[in-house]
Amino acid sequence: MARNGWKDPFATRLMRRMLTVPGYALLFVVFTGLLPLLLALAAVVDLVRGGPWVFVRCVLFFQWYLLCEIVGVLVAGAIFLVTRDRETEVARFFRLQCGWLAALLAGGVRCFSLRIEVEGQDQIPSAADGPLLVFMRHASTADVVLPNVFVSRPTGIVLRYVLKRELLWDPCLDIAGHRLVNCFVRRGSGNAEREIAAVRSLTEGLGAGEGILIYPEGTRFTPDKQQRALARIRETGHAERIARAERFSHVLPPRLGGPTALLERCPEADVLFCSHVGFDGARSMNDFLNGALVGADVRMRFWRVPHEEVPRDPEAREAWLFDHWLRVDAFVAEHTKASAR
Repeated sequence: MARNGWKDPFATRLMRRMLTVPGYALLFVVFTGLLPLLLALAAVVDLVRGGPWVFVRCVLFFQWYLLCEIVGVLVAGAIFLVTRDRETEVARFFRLQCGWLAALLAGGVRCFSLRIEVEGQDQIPSAADGPLLVFMRHASTADVVLPNVFVSRPTGIVLRYVLKRELLWDPCLDIAGHRLVNCFVRRGSGNAEREIAAVRSLTEGLGAGEGILIYPEGTRFTPDKQQRALARIRETGHAERIARAERFSHVLPPRLGGPTALLERCPEADVLFCSHVGFDGARSMNDFLNGALVGADVRMRFWRVPHEEVPRDPEAREAWLFDHWLRVDAFVAEHTKASAR
């Protein structure tokens, strides 16, 4: 069985968890004790501001998030205590991951009155099929729940995630994420080769009923990030790549390192693309507090490319990836314009 593509030394993990686990526990106790007062204050603010009770919704969701976190850590501890073999441990942590992320999404749907619409669910393979690469648009930290809830949970496909290292400060994600096979990359580390090698290591032992999830953009879209991405690509002097990158309007051009490494190492894997809109209102705390997420329509579209149709030639494969990412961009543009009407 493959190990994590990147893993902190034990001492580093221990020190971090000595801060995060008791810190979250204390925050949960304090927040729960103050919940009636916080809800009353939030209601006063919402009455003054008008609108759809944004502050009350945020307080309730944060309470739900903390509860999910505490329950998740306790369940993880129980798995450690009662499990004796690695295979059973992985199965139990996978179920914990599915339940935890589904609970977070369910809480978000209830607290913020979200509506979710999914196209192309028939494109998602079953666990009996071969390995799978999932390339997903990245709009918000909240969209980390989507591949698990809509791919892993209904099919049983165990996804290996490529995630940013900062998420390890979430104790439940830290603990479960280190027991399953994942890669927590150091963005902006200055050592791209090391990070790509860590992503590449996720392909070891990948078989039927397993997959790898990566966000090809590498970070969330903003106009400033788009300009920086274009500047970086223009520095390459690659005329065709520059022309392709300049066609994107609502997503960032895909970074080639991670996706290319996965495609090269997994030529037998189908590729599942996912574009989505609706979580763009959850990019920052200000977005939450301004009510950008309340009543949002979350729309998703999946489409699968059989591995036989993925080009093997590097130049052709790059053009293929950019073409499919333009479909991601077009979906976002279409529904962004529709919601603005």
